[in-house]
Amino acid sequence: MRIFIADDHNVVRRGLQQIIAGQPGWELAAEASAADDVLPILRAAPFDVLVLDISLGGRSGIDLLGHIRAEFPSLPVLMLSMHAEEQYAVRCLRAGASGYLQKDSPAEEIVAAIQRVRTGRRYLSSALAGDIAAHVAGAAPSQPHEQLSNREFEVFRLIARGVSATAIAETLHLSVKTVSTYRTRILLKTGFHSNADIIGYAIRSGLV
Repeated sequence: MRIFIADDHNVVRRGLQQIIAGQPGWELAAEASAADDVLPILRAAPFDVLVLDISLGGRSGIDLLGHIRAEFPSLPVLMLSMHAEEQYAVRCLRAGASGYLQKDSPAEEIVAAIQRVRTGRRYLSSALAGDIAAHVAGAAPSQPHEQLSNREFEVFRLIARGVSATAIAETLHLSVKTVSTYRTRILLKTGFHSNADIIGYAIRSGLV
């Protein structure tokens, strides 16, 4: 099994490299630390599984996933994230991910996830699967942040952490004007009136 890892954290890549090396028949066929390198590498050689960071060098892995799906619709993509919230997992699955896994998951779970997506099935931890089942079934009420697009949600999270518009622009490789536009959309969609409203809501909802 040829595996491609795209993650901008060297420690994460080294950890995955060790896990892959311990599995018979598995090969770490390529690595990338920047979002711009992913598609060219995918075009250059075939892979069986792509392990993709949800935030790769400041660029949204979910946004990149859309481009990957357009060119490689059958490639299994396992998303890695620091976040356990089902909101991230739902967004990844909607964008075409085969699975969603936290970076601090034990080695045996990472192996199980890669094996599962390789066979064309989806993978979620048991805890997240239960949360998402409730989400899809409508057991959980619709929340303001669920109205946001993936990019708006990224900006929303950064605002909620107290990051300035200039710093958000640098992190997401956007102009300050574009960040301001996203902020306006966020306020309109959520019904909030200020950054303080966003921060308070995010803290109460466990989003930061």
